[in-house]
Amino acid sequence: MNLLRDPGLQAERTALAWNRTALAVLANALLALREGWHSQHLPVMLLACVLLSAAAAAALYAARRRQQLLHASERVAVSALAIATASLVTLIACLGLLAVVVGAGLPRDAM
Repeated sequence: MNLLRDPGLQAERTALAWNRTALAVLANALLALREGWHSQHLPVMLLACVLLSAAAAAALYAARRRQQLLHASERVAVSALAIATASLVTLIACLGLLAVVVGAGLPRDAM
């Protein structure tokens, strides 16, 4: 059975969702970078740099994915590698943020 892709606005909605996600990550990265810069807290600045990289990667992936969806004549599934990579980056970012939050609660001489 040959199922053609729905020519509706799904590709546009997906691209807009990825762009909103990238913009949200960028805004949080800039806030973290500002906080790390003012407090001279290196782990926060490193986390901000990772978030900036993630925002750039999300924006690039969104543009690539949008082109794939707009020009495909059949259904285009997301690759397992893309899902695994996004999951791993999210896990690392969460663990990094948790380490920063726990470390920020400790007294300065304990670190």
